Amino acid sequence: MRTTVSFVAAITAVFASATPAHAVVGGTEAPDTPWAVALTDANGRLFCGGALVAPDRVVTAAHCLTEQLALTKRDRSPQAIRVVAGRSDLRAGGPSVRVAGVWKHPDFREVTKGDDVAVLTLSEPLPQATVPLVDAGDTASYAPGTGATVLGWGRTAEGAEPSPTLRQVDVPVVSDADCGRAVPRFRPDGMVCAGLPEGGKDACEGDSGGPMVVRGRLVGVVSYGTGCARPGEPGVYTRLAAYRSHL
Repeated sequence: MRTTVSFVAAITAVFASATPAHAVVGGTEAPDTPWAVALTDANGRLFCGGALVAPDRVVTAAHCLTEQLALTKRDRSPQAIRVVAGRSDLRAGGPSVRVAGVWKHPDFREVTKGDDVAVLTLSEPLPQATVPLVDAGDTASYAPGTGATVLGWGRTAEGAEPSPTLRQVDVPVVSDADCGRAVPRFRPDGMVCAGLPEGGKDACEGDSGGPMVVRGRLVGVVSYGTGCARPGEPGVYTRLAAYRSHL
């Protein structure tokens, strides 16, 4: 999982200090990306990312809809979620949109078992541009070596501070065979891996639910990984082509 309770405290500290930070591991500042959205709680604390695929619909990770408390977990209610769009810098003021309803894949139990996908229906449409979804049955977007771009406001490294500004990182898709050797219980029917063998570039804590894009299409969402950007530990993403009929 790419989110933790400690991440909430860290992002709050970053906003208070207004100190610039690099996002995602090995990333760069993202260009204007209006369809990349941040998910916050009712108090404005960021917990995940997402992608605007229709004016009133956001695709994210199913595990983002569960809140980790000190001793237990609980589902996030739609009323407790806000969607922030049109803001690359989360320190800047601006409106957020309420969520009218949530759909979480009914087979989702935990990230390592797959089906880590969810859709938020917004209470009102947003004016920002949307990102097109991958087609069902698309295999070319997941071919080994294909360049993918991942975006988020997450940590810059394990234990580092998250970024108040949107960042992106380019990583190559990893073959299912190599991912299966690196990731226990890897499911090629619903997961895809990306990363460099030597590490150094990856999503990290706080990037959960954020977009993975290939040739301008949303092909995955950040799901989980072992640490961040470690050698031999590719990031795992939900393979959206497998869930296209739900989105």
